[in-house]
Amino acid sequence: MTKSLMGLKSHEVHKERSCLWKLFTGLCLLVVLFFLVLSFMGEEREKRPLPSFLSLHSVEHSCHNSSNARSPAGINFHTQISSFYSELGISLDAYSRLQQAVYWEEPDRSITSVSMSTSPAHTTFIIENLKESYQIGEELFVTVHAKDSDNKFKHYGGDFFQAKLFWSKSKASVFGEVLDLCNGSYRVRFLLPWVGEAQVAVRLIHSSEAVEVLKRHRETDSDRVYFNGYYEGPGPDKTRLSETVKCNVKWDKNGLESIRTGDCCCEYNDPRSGETWRCQRPKSLPCSALVYHSMGGYTDSLTFKDKMLMKQTNKDISGDKSIIKIVPSHGNTNIDVTEKCHPGLHTPVPAGFYLNDVWTSFVCRTRHFTTQKITECLKDKDIYMMGDSTLRQWFEFFVNELPVLKQMNLHVQYQSGPLLAVDVENNIDLHWRAHGVPLRTRKTAFADLHYISNEIDDLAGGPHMVIVFNLGPHFTTYPLDFFTQRVLRIRKAVLALLQRAPETTVIIKTVNTGRKDIFGSDWYSLQLDRILQWAFQDVGVYILDVWQMTACHYNDEDIHPGPVIIKNEIDILLSFICPK
Repeated sequence: MTKSLMGLKSHEVHKERSCLWKLFTGLCLLVVLFFLVLSFMGEEREKRPLPSFLSLHSVEHSCHNSSNARSPAGINFHTQISSFYSELGISLDAYSRLQQAVYWEEPDRSITSVSMSTSPAHTTFIIENLKESYQIGEELFVTVHAKDSDNKFKHYGGDFFQAKLFWSKSKASVFGEVLDLCNGSYRVRFLLPWVGEAQVAVRLIHSSEAVEVLKRHRETDSDRVYFNGYYEGPGPDKTRLSETVKCNVKWDKNGLESIRTGDCCCEYNDPRSGETWRCQRPKSLPCSALVYHSMGGYTDSLTFKDKMLMKQTNKDISGDKSIIKIVPSHGNTNIDVTEKCHPGLHTPVPAGFYLNDVWTSFVCRTRHFTTQKITECLKDKDIYMMGDSTLRQWFEFFVNELPVLKQMNLHVQYQSGPLLAVDVENNIDLHWRAHGVPLRTRKTAFADLHYISNEIDDLAGGPHMVIVFNLGPHFTTYPLDFFTQRVLRIRKAVLALLQRAPETTVIIKTVNTGRKDIFGSDWYSLQLDRILQWAFQDVGVYILDVWQMTACHYNDEDIHPGPVIIKNEIDILLSFICPK
């Protein structure tokens, strides 16, 4: 119901004026941008490092339309962004969509006390217009009302909630879509996809105040995860010298300056990917003596207030525990998906549901594969997997499931690979290797860590080849623009691959849920997931969205999900490789 201007509270009047001013500022910036682009067309421009653009606010949101982009001092922000994106085939419209995708509502006031943050003990949810029964395929809506620790209603959004509909006896669950109304309330939409009974569950993953802590540390404290570089070389009298130093990505901003003092460092620039890795310079060995890499450690720089705000994490919310009864449809409602799997499909919410531990996809027509059917699907295939340990779980599944698929001993560190398994009889070769640094891993040969874009550039492709990759957990502490640059380089490599070999199957696995701390929060992962999906939505690849699959299952969340979830993920993967 629309309130009159006279009835608005003073802070709401201020907020509305602020939004109008932001809109006016945004229109002015667009006009300036138009003339800047015209003036620079055809001119040769000097290449500079990509600025930290995703930390700026220039988005359309469900609550406000605002434009408040600010340029770093001395940098022609919009011209530089335009140049960088145009080089990689990204339009300004696509860039605007990226900003919208990663936008997150913020508190509209200074948080002076922890008691002002969202309290899971006081926050509640209600089921809207609960009926005696629902037909399969209908929708159910839930409203969440956020309150602070003083039991006062909150009037701004930004809380990170997750919701699911479930029934334990039938091992059934489905992910709920949460809409931030930006006034302290949230609306959750559920599809009712099975016949039987169900209940609602809502969790507060992070309060809006804790999300601000996560944001701040991502932008100012990115080296709180650090790595070790191991240097080895000949010493006097046929001895061997060795030194261990700290290493990290080279990103000359956003809290990654701690190891740079004068001629401090060895830099390892990859000319193909444009990536640079940097280590402290060893005292007695040359930069060329870098041999191994490993995880270094964690630096906890949270203040007491930060820790208190992060403490209320992943807590269940009290609410309506009514049993929802779902009956067969009496009309033409049909939730069955008949579309054949093909590249470029959109992932809806929900993307599917569990029933008796079996996932039914709403993306396309998937199948469930026996051991024999798996072998038939993979026959005469070269499968290249590149990513992290969550993708290595798929490699391990195939090795354990297929008796004739034999893993070779390549004498490498297992955590990072490369790994290889072959089935000579059926002409199957299966590869997995870790993506390049940054990588939290045990001590491994630095030369074995290859950037994904380089690996894809070195593959010929073709109808017999399947490429699967993922990125996420090892990038959660870094600024979004660093991750975006990495993703766009991979996008460029994929586009080139599909141009030279359009029948190549390319599949992207999204990020699992499971972590809730300052070093790997699900909120970080969600932001990376949105960037990944944004970058590849129009490229002609498969996107295997496991976010919902890991978030709504009854098992305790784990970044490395259990066998039931993995088997269902593999069924979708194989349905992409062998669609019917």
